[in-house]
Amino acid sequence: MREIKCSDISDTIREMCIEATHFLSEDMKAALEQAVDREESMLGKQVLESLEENLEIAGRDMIPICQDTGMAVLFVEIGQEVHITGGVLEDAINEGVRRGYVDGYLRKSVVEDPIYRKNTQDNTPAIIHYNIVPGDTMKITLAPKGFGSENMSRVIMLKPADGIEGVKKAILETVDAAGPNACPPVVVGVGIGGDFEKCAIMAKHALTRPAGEHSPVPYVRDLEIELLDKINRLGIGPGGLGGTVTAFAINIETYPTHIAGLPLAVNICCHVNRHCVREL
Repeated sequence: MREIKCSDISDTIREMCIEATHFLSEDMKAALEQAVDREESMLGKQVLESLEENLEIAGRDMIPICQDTGMAVLFVEIGQEVHITGGVLEDAINEGVRRGYVDGYLRKSVVEDPIYRKNTQDNTPAIIHYNIVPGDTMKITLAPKGFGSENMSRVIMLKPADGIEGVKKAILETVDAAGPNACPPVVVGVGIGGDFEKCAIMAKHALTRPAGEHSPVPYVRDLEIELLDKINRLGIGPGGLGGTVTAFAINIETYPTHIAGLPLAVNICCHVNRHCVREL
């Protein structure tokens, strides 16, 4: 049994919140650089170059990459040989988020009630997904999610008869309807299978997979390649101003489902697709 202190968890998440909102992950930086070379529209290329300049300024001057520093979403993989000490795990996670957003002077975007909408003033509570795994370590993935792109996402309860063509159609329609509102070029996370909530969690988790890294499942890999090409043929382009790069990547996760269902979730993320990973 290995002990991990709540204070260490809070300290780590504080650092992650500041890092993720000021510095683009290496996979997304590479995707942006490649997009500048691939973009055929002059206006689209100028937009991408402006995004690169914004990224450079953010890191140099410690200014958030985007004014919407998002709602903190965390995927926490806890080894079953881990013992959390010094407090309650969920409290420690939220304390890390609170300190990260307060100490980092990040925008506080969370309201304590969805109807009455009083701001919590520290961007908590976070959205936390737990998974118990073998081992004695804890892996934390943080993905601050802005709501310009979140609002363009969908859960669609397809019928089994809709099949893979129905899946393709629903994904393309969702991205097309999002248009400029999701701050393209986007990363598209997709969850297929499970049930209503499982497919949505998979779609969000899929966004944390490095851009350009395909699914190990052969038909899913082929689907990712095909749909990325079709999305980039929609012509939405960088900033929604037209072009050949509408998406950097589409990442798909699948899970077994019921004989009567074909749940599908499409979670769109803007061009920064912020995420970082730490292991304790």
